[in-house]
Amino acid sequence: MPDDTPGIHHVTAIASDPRGNYEFYTETLGLRLVKRSVNQDDVSVYHLFYADHEGTPGTSMTFFPYTDARPGQVGSGQASAVSFLVPTGSIDYWRDRLADADVDLEEPRERFGDTVLPFTDPDGLPLELVAREDAPSANLPESPVPHAHAIRGFFGVTLSLTSGDATGELLKEMGYRQTDRDGSRYRYESAGELGYVVDVLEDPQAPRGIPGAGTVHHVAFRVTSDDQPDWRRLLMDRGLRPTEIIDRKWFESVYAREHGGVLFEFATAEPGYTVDEELDELGERLVLTEWLEDRREEIEAGLPALSP
Repeated sequence: MPDDTPGIHHVTAIASDPRGNYEFYTETLGLRLVKRSVNQDDVSVYHLFYADHEGTPGTSMTFFPYTDARPGQVGSGQASAVSFLVPTGSIDYWRDRLADADVDLEEPRERFGDTVLPFTDPDGLPLELVAREDAPSANLPESPVPHAHAIRGFFGVTLSLTSGDATGELLKEMGYRQTDRDGSRYRYESAGELGYVVDVLEDPQAPRGIPGAGTVHHVAFRVTSDDQPDWRRLLMDRGLRPTEIIDRKWFESVYAREHGGVLFEFATAEPGYTVDEELDELGERLVLTEWLEDRREEIEAGLPALSP
């Protein structure tokens, strides 16, 4: 058996306008663009990575912004909310900040003893801020958000499923343990400091999610390079159909759609985002993998500018 995963590595979602996406996640949420690249399966589309100062695993929210993307429908078989961790006492600051930016948000609520602030990004992607006393210190980027209130990384994700039994069993094998329940919401927690929560929201009548702008494409979990082949075998043994190990340059990945339909990725922490850029220069230029470098001129010509 491979070692337990400590939590989420990154979450990847679909967006529409690249510039609007960039402005929201850097200016409004105060994250750093740590990697400016392209979708390796469709080089006409950016792949944008937002995170803490260095792109620490557990802090990286990434997007494929398709300029002609139609709105998706959040529903069953998807991660239906992405939650970020902020320090206790930060919710009032964020409620005011998001309201001033005309962000669509709801009133704070209590969930399993935590204060949660739900809101959406410009494409309608459901996001949450969760305030916790145990929010870790972090290598925070310089941004418009004061460090005292800055996002530390992921708290977790909510998976919407018609039935959560098989997914719950897989999560347990990944190192998550069920710690609470509130009606049809089941909470699973790992032993990590970031991205350590997965809530399974069970609704047999929920409409099926439709991919598109404002929906999550996949959720990636942190694994080691040594364990990755074992994870792949475990997934096959559980009746899933994992991909081969894929070199994404900044990490290696195995993908599998779990029993409820959510696409899971098992991604390594190494080599990280500084393998091809200096730390202080992350995200400033378009970075391509070696096998795409000879197409740079063509690729750059097809991408819109991220800033005026």
